[in-house]
Amino acid sequence: MLLIYLAAKENIIQEGWIMRSYTLVALLCLGCGLGAASYKLFVHEWNKLILTHHWPQTFCTMESCHTEFGYWTLHGLWPDKGDMCNSSWHFNATLIEDLMPQMKKFWPDLLHSGPATSTVFWKHEWIKHGTCAVQSETLDTEHKYFSKALELYSKLDLDGTLKTHNIVPSETYYMLDDIEGVIQSFYKVKPKIQCYHPKKGEQILGQIEICFNKEYTLMDCQTSEEDTINHPNDILSFQPYANAGFIVCDRNIKVYYPPLKGKP
Repeated sequence: MLLIYLAAKENIIQEGWIMRSYTLVALLCLGCGLGAASYKLFVHEWNKLILTHHWPQTFCTMESCHTEFGYWTLHGLWPDKGDMCNSSWHFNATLIEDLMPQMKKFWPDLLHSGPATSTVFWKHEWIKHGTCAVQSETLDTEHKYFSKALELYSKLDLDGTLKTHNIVPSETYYMLDDIEGVIQSFYKVKPKIQCYHPKKGEQILGQIEICFNKEYTLMDCQTSEEDTINHPNDILSFQPYANAGFIVCDRNIKVYYPPLKGKP
């Protein structure tokens, strides 16, 4: 009788363990489903993409770096809502090896140089902005994200457009309306133009944003007075570019568009 009792007890224990195991698996699966649902719930649906250019000389004036880039370079391609949407989606430089020549030329890391550190800036842009842009099927991989940014940058040719219309780096100051007018007349959309303000009454041209909708059609970056306030993407939250204090240019103050040091 004792043997029968012990055998029965063992079966009950095993069955209980099995039931608990099934329950645990079921809860884990349910948690996965809820996690995915929660992820979708808390990711903000973006409506436009902001292709951001910065002027290297101004940036390096702010950050005490040296630059030899004499043209507008890429700062990033930013969805208008959300940042750092998926911290588990790590940057992998090997996935964009074929883009490296263009990246180094048009999307350089102005703070870091050399092969060992040249990916720091791109890693930041991917983690903060790329992982949010992936909501679009045309941007849903690291390679698609960076290649699309380079494609849009090349098609716009902002640097060439400004030069063609005699907006060039010089010791001559411009009115904001002059710069904005050229961009608005050529691209038929309103940009957001940002400056560095080293002191009261002085502003230096630093950053120009041009916007696209989800179909990559140009659209206004500024559509209301609220848009003149910096959105979260304007000031990056951590290194490498944590101190990039660009704010929208004051229309009533002349704008300095600095030439490269040592060049006219």
